Amino acid sequence: MSRNLAPQDPAMPAAAATPAGPGRSVVLVGMPGAGKSSIGRRLAARWNMRFLDADTEIEQAAGIPIHEIFSRYGEAHFREGERRVIARLVTGREPIILATGGGAYADARTRAALRQAGALTVWLKCPARVLLRRVANRDNRPLFRNADPREVLERLMTARHPLYAEADLTIACPDESAEATTRKVAEAILAHRAPDGVRVELARGAYDILIGEGLLARAGAEIAQRLDGRRAVVVTDRHVAAHHLPTLRASLAETGIALAAEVVLPSGEGAKCMAEYARTVEAILDARPDRRTVVIALGGGVVGDLAGFAAASVLRGLPLVQCPTTLLAQVDSSVGGKTGLNTRHGKNLVGAFHQPRLVLADTGALRTLPPRELQAGWGEVAKHGLLQGEMWEWCEEHGPAAMAGDGAALAVAVRESCRLKAAVVAEDEFETKAEGGRALLNLGHTFGHALEAECGYGATLLHGEAVAIGLGLATELSARLGLCSQEMPGRVREHFRELGMRVRLADLPRPFAAEALLGRMKADKKARDGRMRFVLLRGPGQCFTADDVPEDAVRRLLEEEGATP
Repeated sequence: MSRNLAPQDPAMPAAAATPAGPGRSVVLVGMPGAGKSSIGRRLAARWNMRFLDADTEIEQAAGIPIHEIFSRYGEAHFREGERRVIARLVTGREPIILATGGGAYADARTRAALRQAGALTVWLKCPARVLLRRVANRDNRPLFRNADPREVLERLMTARHPLYAEADLTIACPDESAEATTRKVAEAILAHRAPDGVRVELARGAYDILIGEGLLARAGAEIAQRLDGRRAVVVTDRHVAAHHLPTLRASLAETGIALAAEVVLPSGEGAKCMAEYARTVEAILDARPDRRTVVIALGGGVVGDLAGFAAASVLRGLPLVQCPTTLLAQVDSSVGGKTGLNTRHGKNLVGAFHQPRLVLADTGALRTLPPRELQAGWGEVAKHGLLQGEMWEWCEEHGPAAMAGDGAALAVAVRESCRLKAAVVAEDEFETKAEGGRALLNLGHTFGHALEAECGYGATLLHGEAVAIGLGLATELSARLGLCSQEMPGRVREHFRELGMRVRLADLPRPFAAEALLGRMKADKKARDGRMRFVLLRGPGQCFTADDVPEDAVRRLLEEEGATP
């Protein structure tokens, strides 16, 4: 194996002033003639890294030229050896710049090996006319021997472009100088930020939650890396479709995932009903799915819950990918596999556990949310803070910045919420623990769900707003039962008030009857034998479930908060 540094680019500064590199191996992929070797050498010189050419390394290992390996043993044999060589090169002690042959990244096992090694893959995407000029009349490329270069290129581009699109970065390389392309590629590599990842580990498998900017534009690549199916059904709503559906469509098309159907729901909680569920299921069945057809939920909690239940139902289970576009969905409803519908009897009383295969939380989508939707999502973030403890103090400090659109604060809120929920779900996936476990995630929800139901699941009260009021009531109930400090309820309510949210029953534009709310709480799916079940707290990070709360104590609280007797 050659271990020489790439020749110094005369345009580069001396080694002492070498700019910092990417800190990991960079693998250049693309069609024959894309310039992988020439760009790779320049990048290596710029960052004082080793440059290696996979084809050269293969020839040295085999002792014969590439075209002879093809002619003697066939392409399948060559690809197997190529994969082994590439895997060895990128798992060495030092990061390298590696140029690969045109067909290397088209091999699924090679792509998997590069991902496992943590290498940064970069697709140099050149127009056909540029490639044709570069490969014409070159007989050192086995696939072009005794063939029309234009026909070969068109065939290869059709087959390989959807696979190249799985690379971490795609750089458009027009007909320009190698130096100009190198600068562009170097800037893109140094600016690249891999999304945060949270792994949900379950007894029957695991899945990733990816968190970061631009994930909808990479949705096709991330799905293709993890799922075998190449057909998808997208479920979204009217509002989200206007903002994000074109980006998702383009991403799927780039990686060769066919969009078999699109289901566009009405916006709002009212869409989470039997009628829209039936329409969604029929649309999926009209697309003639098989069990590899992917259902993609693009939207907030309503879309995720309904699409998830449809995915759980059709053919007794289709793979589900959640693409949450609201803060509430990113921090809560897209994670954990709970799906469901509302009925006149209450919220989420019909549903199933159906874990997603992947969650793509594109934090850039949060910029399209109106302030009220962002605030509603914060109700769930604050709930996680109260459950976790230290995160509650972070919420108090950074909540105002997050609600003002601070992207860094929002990313932390999503990541930490997902970490907490992933740990809880891994411990109690189906909410079967008698005490604690997943039931703790219902902090504030016994009150909140009752308020939502009384408001008719409409725009009067969003789910996260109901949770925020429910958190105040749960904390107040805890204080009245002598469990937490008398200051805690005021602290919780003041936090939401500082963010511009409603915090009491009296803040809502309609009256509530205490008996009606109690009836809703007794019918809640968390109730046991008609007894209301609450999550109470002794302080941040000290929550527990209880089903022995005196009904009179709850009634008095509701009446003193403004509900009529």
